[in-house]
Amino acid sequence: MLTEDGKHLYVSYDEYHNLVEKLAIKIHQSGWKFDTILCLARGGMRPGDILSRIFDVPLAIMSTSSYRAEAGTQQGALDIARYITTPKGEIAGKVLLVDDLADTGHTLIKVIDQLKNNYAPITELRSAVLWTKGVSAFQADYSVEHLPTNPWIHQPFESYDSTRVEQLIAKWSV
Repeated sequence: MLTEDGKHLYVSYDEYHNLVEKLAIKIHQSGWKFDTILCLARGGMRPGDILSRIFDVPLAIMSTSSYRAEAGTQQGALDIARYITTPKGEIAGKVLLVDDLADTGHTLIKVIDQLKNNYAPITELRSAVLWTKGVSAFQADYSVEHLPTNPWIHQPFESYDSTRVEQLIAKWSV
């Protein structure tokens, strides 16, 4: 649900999963066949996992991080992992890069640059996101929703950014 001022988008679990399914349809309808999904952790892990199940291809993971401060709401310096975790040795062939959104686009631009310069076995690389903000400097090959007002997206699992295990123990204590 987008707030009236357009500054916040609140997404339920059902809406989130519907977006992933719509993304799968867009990718399928393009006719492009790929060998592996490479998701950017953390935001791309959930859609990457679901897409890897739907398309029955291996899921590789590259860890990136820039939203760490203020319970994940403030962007900081971008860290990109040096290694990719993949179940099939080295990542190669046609790769679908998945993240949750193209916010400023800087993460995706830098990751794609790193992949093109350091992973020669990748023969083709395309990208997929659920959301693209209007301010994004990057346009994914596949995207479900364009957000011209650049709202802050409140994803359904983000409450865990500020949840600690002690709170869960208190919640579930009988």
